[in-house]
Amino acid sequence: MAGRDLRALFSTNDAGLQAGEAFTNRQVQWELVAAALASHLQRTATAGFDVEDLEAPRDNIMVFHGVGGIGKTTLSRKIEAALAGAGQRPAQWGEPSWAGERILPVRIDLARSVGTSFEDLVLTIRASLSTLGRPLPAFDVALRRYWEHQHPGESLEEYLRRGGLAGRFGKALPQQLQSAMGDVAQALLLPGTVGTAVGQLTGSLVRALRERRQTVRALARCARLADLLEAEPDMEALSYYPHLLAWELAQLPADKRVMPVILLDTFDDVGDRTHRDLERLIQRVVWLMPNAFFVITGRSRLQWADATLQGQLDYTGPIAWPGLAAPASAIPAARPAGAVRGRGRQVLVGDFSPEDCDDYLARRLSRDGRPLISGEIRQVITGRSHGLPLYLDLSVLRFLEIRRSREPAPADFDHDFGALIARTLSDLTPDERHVLRSVSLLDAFDLTLATAAAGLPHQAPAQRLIERPFVRENAFGLWPYHLHGLIRSTIRSADDATDDRWTNGDWHQAAERALAALGTQWTAVGTSGQGRILLTGCLRQGLTLARDFGLDLGWLTDAAWAYVSDSVWEPIAPPVRPGHTDGFETSADALVELLAALARRQHEHRSVTASRLAAVTGSHLLPADLHEMGVYYLAKAHRDLGDSAASRDGMQLVADGGGRLAPAARRGLAHLARLAGDFPTAYDTARTLGWAGRQHRVEGDILWPHGDMDRAAAAYAAARDQAEQHGIAGERATSQAQRALVVAFTDPVTADDELHLAEQLLTGLDLRATHLTVRIAALIRDVGTPRGLEAGRDLRTEARDAGITAAQAVLELALAFHHAVVGEQEEIRTVLGRLHELAQRGDYAYYADIAHFMADQPLPQPSTTRWLDSEDAVRSRWHAIVMERRRSVRTQV
Repeated sequence: MAGRDLRALFSTNDAGLQAGEAFTNRQVQWELVAAALASHLQRTATAGFDVEDLEAPRDNIMVFHGVGGIGKTTLSRKIEAALAGAGQRPAQWGEPSWAGERILPVRIDLARSVGTSFEDLVLTIRASLSTLGRPLPAFDVALRRYWEHQHPGESLEEYLRRGGLAGRFGKALPQQLQSAMGDVAQALLLPGTVGTAVGQLTGSLVRALRERRQTVRALARCARLADLLEAEPDMEALSYYPHLLAWELAQLPADKRVMPVILLDTFDDVGDRTHRDLERLIQRVVWLMPNAFFVITGRSRLQWADATLQGQLDYTGPIAWPGLAAPASAIPAARPAGAVRGRGRQVLVGDFSPEDCDDYLARRLSRDGRPLISGEIRQVITGRSHGLPLYLDLSVLRFLEIRRSREPAPADFDHDFGALIARTLSDLTPDERHVLRSVSLLDAFDLTLATAAAGLPHQAPAQRLIERPFVRENAFGLWPYHLHGLIRSTIRSADDATDDRWTNGDWHQAAERALAALGTQWTAVGTSGQGRILLTGCLRQGLTLARDFGLDLGWLTDAAWAYVSDSVWEPIAPPVRPGHTDGFETSADALVELLAALARRQHEHRSVTASRLAAVTGSHLLPADLHEMGVYYLAKAHRDLGDSAASRDGMQLVADGGGRLAPAARRGLAHLARLAGDFPTAYDTARTLGWAGRQHRVEGDILWPHGDMDRAAAAYAAARDQAEQHGIAGERATSQAQRALVVAFTDPVTADDELHLAEQLLTGLDLRATHLTVRIAALIRDVGTPRGLEAGRDLRTEARDAGITAAQAVLELALAFHHAVVGEQEEIRTVLGRLHELAQRGDYAYYADIAHFMADQPLPQPSTTRWLDSEDAVRSRWHAIVMERRRSVRTQV
């Protein structure tokens, strides 16, 4: 149902504009209310239900909480209207299950701006029941006594008129109170007018109740009436009078029975969590009216089920409020019917879905039945809103404001609203505001991190903050808490007009504290197991802080080394800064690009990686050791691209520097010697590398081109086991993949197990070259069978797209092996042509030699390859491997 949006209507002179107050479907919330109310009706109808039972747990409440602007007040109003009559209930909400029951909804706005007092709340509830057309004597006598004592000489009728209750519920209440007093006076046989003798009447009534006179036997059934009439008629006593109201409702004849549904909106304005005086009085109303149903909407969860509040509130703990103790539910704005589960009565009101946002904006402003806001603008607003209805409303007003002078464009709505900051901070303490701004710098956080980022000596403000609805929880996250996306971006980006707004220096200091806190968390855990996950999480957040605020790298340097040491390459780069141009200004900029390039090289052509790394090293912004990291990986990219000269220069520079990557650079030089066909030099270098230079793996890389598969497999197994001992997952998987490759040439059956292990070790790792090795090994295992060539074409394309020349060469050798085994000489010549193309720069030439050896063909010209033993010995071993596979295939056939 859509009414008129007066604020939008009075923001333009366009008489043809239709400004509808759009309500986006909240069907799931309605289903929850309907189910809870149906359960409540069923429970209160049982013979054992007793409104005077003050010890039974209470389940007569439903709480909807969420961030400011999420639409809680609109939801409260819509529920009130839907309960008032089917004509105001959206068709998609369906028929409730309590057909025939009389439901009496009454909504009370507790916002400070409205000024609703506790006295007003009680009067509103009673005034709503005046529609029953009869007095409620037990309550009415007590209320009249209270009024005469607290408001001497003031007319209740005039008070109700000024407060709007007479206009809302009619003028019957004062007459009903007077009628109740007259009935009691008559029953007590009191002479004269009772309107000026309330004290005399209540005193006589109390005596009659104590004496159990027959004349007041109906009221005598209310066990606590006499005590309440004897109590001092102050605010404290008034808070217990709802018990009398509940008792009177229970006495109504069946045809007059009514179920009050009391909707208390803006409950967050009742008070703070230190001073709960008004909250205690309201809670007393809910407890003492177990036959009424309450729907509370506010920013925060109700804490009534928290036993630690005993003493601040009258009724606390999970036994008293089982529905409030159940874990809070978080549901979206709309969800398919039937998806509601559980009995938890505290529900986080979720954000609108993108479809709901678009529908809302389309219906808010229209002309001739067509949306005034274009689809492109609606898309931008929806993306920026994170589903928050208040943001949509503010964007609509911005649209109208811009439209006064020109046609709005999508770029006009890439905008943050400062009003959201004031709305978010309005009910936070100064310390909570401080923590909120501090954690807005973080993607996610825990209590320790939030407290350290804020620089506070105690966790209490952070603990209170995480209970707010704009703090979302992911129990399975590395850090369990994060801010609502729009709230975070607004606090960071929008103009802050609050009195305690931060200066640029404040933000810089908070960023320094947050960065230091992340470093403390990482260094306390280490780099293995859970520490690896924490490392990448701390790096992502720390790199963002250092980049955005120009901070010194500090612990990020050691963390960067820890990140690259395992060769896992999880995505690490923070989001690109809006409006930031290409280029590096600080060491943090350069480090972000360095690590991003290393991680992305598993998904990009090596030429892209080389270009990015060249830009990093060319900036000279990094400290010396991190600069060497860039030089080393740039040299590796050059090697993968077949540019051995550039690779050799880089590797030699790093090796001569004697830094952390010097052993790896010497390994790189050994690889370059091998690729050039200088196996003696490569082998001599490999024997000096040790574990730091991955000696065993390099030895395996040298031995298998000689056809010495047993020794190569043993070397790779030793490399894998060493990596296992040192906890280096990437090296372990790479060594096992190489072992599977060489075993596949000579023992296809055993290769199955080796490949299975390699795939297991690669789980969760992002190693593109190693994944290619495993797939090539599987192809080699299947050589000689019909499926032997199935994957070859796709593998060639993938290896070429990756820019990994070594993988292309090994793949072509695997295909040559297949053609040699099945005796396809023409196909071998085609493969040899591709291998010669790969060797045009002088490297990888020995792969063509091996292909000739497999096919038992002479070399077209003397080879430049220097083998560890004679060329004839290498030829013999490779030819024997081919002949053995050929015999094995024929045996299987």
